[in-house]
Amino acid sequence: MAHQSLSFKGVDNADQINRITTALMMLDGVDSAEVGRHGAEVEGRARREILIKAIEALKLPIQVN
Repeated sequence: MAHQSLSFKGVDNADQINRITTALMMLDGVDSAEVGRHGAEVEGRARREILIKAIEALKLPIQVN
């Protein structure tokens, strides 16, 4: 199982964290996602680009790296 780390800027509240967690967990190939204000730790076989696109699709005022 692959491990990937993402970092965020601009996440300020629990609603945003919950929306990001849901978006990641709905992706095919994601086994688990631990999301916080400053980033996420994702386990599974989903590609990094797919993870980032799923978060960007939420149209939140944040930056994802």
